Amino acid sequence: MDAGSIAFGVAATALVLLMTPGLAFFYGGLVRSKSVISMMMMSFGSIGLIGVLWILYGFNMSAVDSPFAFAGNPFSDFGLSGLAAGETANTDFIGVAYGSTFAIITVALISGAIADRAKFGAWMIFAGVFATLGYFPLAAWVWGGGWIYSLGDLMGLPGVIDYAGGTAVHINAGAAALALAFVLGKRVGFAKGSHKPHNVPFVLLGAAILWFGWFGFNVGAEWLNEMGNAGLITINTIGATAAAVLAWLVVEKLKDGKPTAVGAASGAVAGLVAITPACANLTPGWALVLGVVAGAVCALAIELKFKLGFDDSLDVVGIHLVGGLIGTIYLGFFATDTGLLLGGGGGQLVVQLIAAFGAMIYAFVVAFVIGFVIEKTIGFRVKNEDELAGVDTIVHGEEAYAYEIEKV
Repeated sequence: MDAGSIAFGVAATALVLLMTPGLAFFYGGLVRSKSVISMMMMSFGSIGLIGVLWILYGFNMSAVDSPFAFAGNPFSDFGLSGLAAGETANTDFIGVAYGSTFAIITVALISGAIADRAKFGAWMIFAGVFATLGYFPLAAWVWGGGWIYSLGDLMGLPGVIDYAGGTAVHINAGAAALALAFVLGKRVGFAKGSHKPHNVPFVLLGAAILWFGWFGFNVGAEWLNEMGNAGLITINTIGATAAAVLAWLVVEKLKDGKPTAVGAASGAVAGLVAITPACANLTPGWALVLGVVAGAVCALAIELKFKLGFDDSLDVVGIHLVGGLIGTIYLGFFATDTGLLLGGGGGQLVVQLIAAFGAMIYAFVVAFVIGFVIEKTIGFRVKNEDELAGVDTIVHGEEAYAYEIEKV
């Protein structure tokens, strides 16, 4: 591989890694001022833990020899010592590093559902176990030769399209977030309008970093494909996201009377989520339509937690689960050449539906079981009085904003 391709692979890896600190700012701004450190630490804790686990055994689990295998053997090349001795180690390691960033942010995304009330140690245990049983196998299923990757061949239909993680990342994280919201229960005083963002500029900064890094997320994989679709993926990542911002703001204006900065940031993330699986398989016009659909539907979907009574603190379900489902299923209708409404027949829609709901059900069950066991053993949720006092000082012994009044 030439030096330019190698350099692009490294840059794409850095861009996707930056997304998790961006997520930390996005989530950190959305919570109360006495929970911001706790919220951001769950993202940074994910970077540390999942980065190590991916190198030790996660990468080994992310590819299988048979579509019927659960995951790869975690001990087949423990610590990547065998890969290091290979003739292509230089480029192989870039691929390993790039894959680690997807694993990291998938786990970090889940934390938004349990803001203000989770123990950091319990979260880290959940993160490690869920990565092992939830993300690593799903990555193998989607990209590493597993059943989702092979579904089209097994059924005599077009292959599942998931370019950058609609199933493995967003549906996975969103379904796991829903499970944890049930396990931990509602925050003290949970009601519409009861927990307002403490720092809207943080939210906008986080959304901006996420959008910036998302080009590594979507375009990054093209470094292995001779950049054949880089232009299309780039314009779709801009177009769908921009359209989703507008759609979210329109819905917000009609529903609540005012378009908000948090709404603009949330709309951008919804558009990014939806275009993730579809970025290489839509024409720009259909990408714009997808952005409109995702922005509008996700703006309405975040209200479900109040109607159905689950406390998904930072709308991981409404944005990532719903947005991931929209982007994945939308391909069944509008994927270039194979979409139902573009003359491709119904096969693409069938496999997209199976992949989307299969990933959702699996992730929900795994996350619920892991979270339930943690809650019933060491406890996942802090005490109510600790939640009211502030998770930052109780769990981490720090304050995000320490003001000192000078004596005159």
